[in-house]
Amino acid sequence: MSVPAFAGDWLMGGLKPAHSALATLDDSEYGAAWFGLLRTLVTRQLMLEQSAIADDVIGEGQDVLWRETAEQFSARLYVIECICSDETVHRARVEGRTRGIPGWHEIGWDHVERMRAEAAPLAIERLTVDAMEPVEDNVGRVLGYIAARRG
Repeated sequence: MSVPAFAGDWLMGGLKPAHSALATLDDSEYGAAWFGLLRTLVTRQLMLEQSAIADDVIGEGQDVLWRETAEQFSARLYVIECICSDETVHRARVEGRTRGIPGWHEIGWDHVERMRAEAAPLAIERLTVDAMEPVEDNVGRVLGYIAARRG
């Protein structure tokens, strides 16, 4: 089964051409516009009775909105937190990758550090997977987590 993944940075790239029109928005308003678009895309999938993955940094109150969205469509919400426990490896991966998102910049380690400082630790039920573990092991953990919560 294929499930579309909607990633926030791709939405930011899509908003970039409209940046001059959005220039009057402060960071919180821009972030709200971005989150609104992400939630709309996921909502459309759920309206079609299809699954969706949202690649999102969960900000304050967003977990409640994701839960409400899932409940509205009788969908299940699974929060999977992805970390990299080895900071040296994490930094090398961030600095060594090219995402190639049209209209959007590559991020550097300074962005990761800023996001860590701004984001509150998650205080919701979730599965945490570590990018230092083999992909196959993490996929197995995610599938097991989902299966255990299907009820």
